[in-house]
Amino acid sequence: MSEQRMLPLPGAPSASWARFRAQLGTLFQGADPKVCVAFWLFGLINNVLYVIILSAALDLVGPNVPKGVVLLADVLPSFGTKLVAPYFIHAIPYSVRIVICVFLSALGMLVVALSPAYVDGGTISTKLAGIVLASLSSGMGELSFVGLTHFYGPFSLAAWGSGTGAAGLIGAGAYALATTSLGLQVKTTLLTSAFLPAVLAVSFFMILPRSPMRAGSGDGELHANDSAFDDDGFEEREGLLGSSIHSTGSLKSAHSRGRLWQSLKSNLRRAQGLFFPFMLPLLLVYIAEYTINQGVSPTLLFPLEESPFENFRSFYPAYNAIYQVGVFISRSSTPFFRVHDLYTPSFLQVINLVVLTLHSMFDFIPSIYLVFIVVFWEGLLGGLVYVNTFAEIGDRVPREDREFSLGATTVSDSGGICIAGFLGMVFEVWLCDWQVSRGRDFCRRT
Repeated sequence: MSEQRMLPLPGAPSASWARFRAQLGTLFQGADPKVCVAFWLFGLINNVLYVIILSAALDLVGPNVPKGVVLLADVLPSFGTKLVAPYFIHAIPYSVRIVICVFLSALGMLVVALSPAYVDGGTISTKLAGIVLASLSSGMGELSFVGLTHFYGPFSLAAWGSGTGAAGLIGAGAYALATTSLGLQVKTTLLTSAFLPAVLAVSFFMILPRSPMRAGSGDGELHANDSAFDDDGFEEREGLLGSSIHSTGSLKSAHSRGRLWQSLKSNLRRAQGLFFPFMLPLLLVYIAEYTINQGVSPTLLFPLEESPFENFRSFYPAYNAIYQVGVFISRSSTPFFRVHDLYTPSFLQVINLVVLTLHSMFDFIPSIYLVFIVVFWEGLLGGLVYVNTFAEIGDRVPREDREFSLGATTVSDSGGICIAGFLGMVFEVWLCDWQVSRGRDFCRRT
C-alpha cells in the first residue's frame, strides 16, 4: 500500500509560503512589468536629484546659513510650476516635456557641482541658480508623470510612489555613503549625479509602452475626448487638461479663446473641490515633516561620544537617510496596505514636530537611537499620506476629472515644503540660539 500524502498542518511553512505566493500573485495580477519598471524609474530619477541637493545642503551653504535657503531654492520653482502649469501644459507633448526635464536637470546639477565651494571663497548664488534649474525640472516631471498614471492604471501609481520613496533612500543614503564613508569630494558626488537624468529619456522612449497613452486611457479603451493626435496618430497631445478642453469638434475650435476660458473656470472649480479631501492633509503633513527635516533636525545633536559619528556634520545626512527609509517603505505599501483617512497621519506628523522641537529645546530624549526611531516614524507617516492621497483620487474622482486632479494636487506637497522652508529657517536659527544660550554649542560646530 502506497504511503498517503498528508496535507501540511495549518501554519506550516509550506502552507504559509504557498498561500503568500498565491496572495501576492493576486495582488499583482494584470501588472505590466514594463509599465512598473518605467514608472518606478520615473519616480526614482525625478526625485533623486532633489534629495541629493537637500542631503548636500550643509556642504553647499555651510553651517552659518540656514538650510532652509537650499530647501526654498529646491522647491519654490517646482511649486510655481505645479501651480500654473496644469492650465497650459496640455499644449506640450509628453515627449517634449521629457527632453526639457532631462536638459534642465543635467544643466542644474552641473552648475551646482562646478561652482566654487563656500570653503574656497565661492558664493552660494551660483549654486542656488543651479538648484533652481533642477527644481523646475522636478516640478514639471512630477505633475507630468503623476498625470500619466491616469493612462496606465493603479500599478503605475504604485510604481511611481515606490520610485519616489526609493529616490529618497538611494539619494540620501548614497550621498551619506559617498561623502562620509567613502570620503569622496562633494564636487565629485554632485558631478556624477548630473548624468542620472538620462535615465528618464531611456525609461520613456525605450521602456514605457505607448499604446495605453495613444488609446487615451489607462485601460486601453479609446475615448475621443481624452487625447488628440497628430495626423499619423502616433504623437500624443494629451495633457493634464485634455479631457476638459478637447471636444468632438475640430482641434481649432477646441483651442478657441472662449473654450479655453471656460476650461480654466471649470478646472478652478475642480481644484476647489480637491482642497479639503486631498490637498489639505497633504499640505499639513509636508509642512510638519519638512519643518522637522530642515529646521529641527540640524539641531538634534548629541555629544560625539554618545553617538556613532566622528563629527557633527554627520548627524544631518544620517537623519535624512533614516527618514528616507521610512518614506520608501510607506510609499511602496499601496498594493498591500491602504489608508483612507488622510488626516490622522497628518496630525500624527504634527505631533512628531512638537516632540522633536521640545527635545531640541530641553534635551529630554536620552539616546540618539530613540531619535532615529522617531525620524523613521516621521518618514513612514509622510510617505503614507503622499501615496494614499493619489490612490484615493484614483478611487474617488470620476475618470473624466482624474488626470487633472492628479496633476493639480501635486501642488500641495510643494506648497507645504515652501511654507516649511520659511518656518525651517526661523526654527533652526531660534533653536540653535536657544541651545547656545544654555551651554550647548553643538549646532555651531562641524
